[in-house]
Amino acid sequence: MDEAERFSANEELRRLYDERAPLLAFNARNKAEWLTWRAAFSARLLDLMGGFPLERCPLETEILEERECQGYLRQKVVLQTSPGVWVPTYVLRPSEGSGPWRGMLCLHGHGRGKDDVVGVAETEEERKHIEALNYNYAEQFARRGYVTITPDARGFGERKEGYQFAGRDGCNVFFLKYQLLGLNPLTLNVWDVMRCLDYLQERPEVEAERIGCVGLSYGGTLTLYAAALDERIKVAVVSCYLNLFKAYAFDLDNTCGSQTVPGLLRYGEMGEVAALIAPRPLLIEAGIKDGGFPLEATREAYAVVRRAYEAAGAPERLALDEFDGGHMFSGRLAFDFVSRWL
Repeated sequence: MDEAERFSANEELRRLYDERAPLLAFNARNKAEWLTWRAAFSARLLDLMGGFPLERCPLETEILEERECQGYLRQKVVLQTSPGVWVPTYVLRPSEGSGPWRGMLCLHGHGRGKDDVVGVAETEEERKHIEALNYNYAEQFARRGYVTITPDARGFGERKEGYQFAGRDGCNVFFLKYQLLGLNPLTLNVWDVMRCLDYLQERPEVEAERIGCVGLSYGGTLTLYAAALDERIKVAVVSCYLNLFKAYAFDLDNTCGSQTVPGLLRYGEMGEVAALIAPRPLLIEAGIKDGGFPLEATREAYAVVRRAYEAAGAPERLALDEFDGGHMFSGRLAFDFVSRWL
C-alpha cells in the first residue's frame, strides 16, 4: 500500500462499505417473508429519512397563468405543501375532451427544474438540451392523454438560490443546513411530490386512483423514494438512477446532498429501496453509455428488485430498458408500460 492509499479517506470508505453487513438486506423467499421484510424496511427507511409532517396543511392552490400549447393546456399552479412552503408547478392537461384522464407526476433532474420536463425553452441552447435528453416527458405524456404535474424541487427552477461562497454545490449546502435542523431535503422534496399527488387527486378531470410517476436522474431519485413510500403511485418509471451507492456515489463521487439518506447503508442498498415498490409496476431505464451510473451496478441492483417481485408473485410487473444512449430519458418502453398498467 502506497502512502496515497494509506492516508486516503476514500480507501477507508470503500473498506467500510465492503465490511458492512446490512441489517435488512432483502432475502425473502416467499410472499409471507416479503411482507415481513417490507414492513420492517419501510419503517426503517422512513425513520432514517426523518419522517414526514404529521398533518397535511391546506394546499391553498393558485393558478398564475394558462397557455394553450400544441395538444395540451399548460397551467402554472402554486401549491402550499407545508405551512408557509409554496411550490411552483406546471400542470399539463390534454386540449381535447374533458376527461377523466389518468395522471402522471413528472419529476425533473439536476438542471433548470420543471421547465425542462414540460419543454419550456427560451433559447436554442435550451431547446437542444431538452431534445438531447428527451427531457420533455411531461409534454409527451400530456399529448398521450394524461394530466401531468411537475414541481420545482428545492434549489431548482424558481426555487434556485444563490450562495454566499462561490462554487458551492447548492444541494450539499441545503443538505447541511437542513441537517442542522434535523431535517432532510430529500425527504421534504418527496413530501412535495406527495402533496402534488394530493392535488392531482383533487382535480375533477383526473382519475384519482390511476396516477403514476416518472423521473430522470434526480427525478428518478424522487420517483424511487416517493413510489417506495406512497402506494397511491400505481406505476413508476425510474430513468437513469437505479444503481449501487458503492458504484455511483463512492467510486464516481456522482452524488449530492439532495439524494442522501444518512445511515441507509447500514440496512440495505438502493435495490432494497426499489424493492419496496413491489408488487406495483416498475420500469427501470438504464443508458448503456451512462457514465454516471454504471450499467453493471444497475444490473446488480435490479437483480435484488427482481427477487422481490418474484417473492411478491408479480414478476411480470417489473421491466428493464437497457437502451443505447447516455444519461437521458429513453421512453422506448415507458409509454406502453405505463399505458398497460395504469
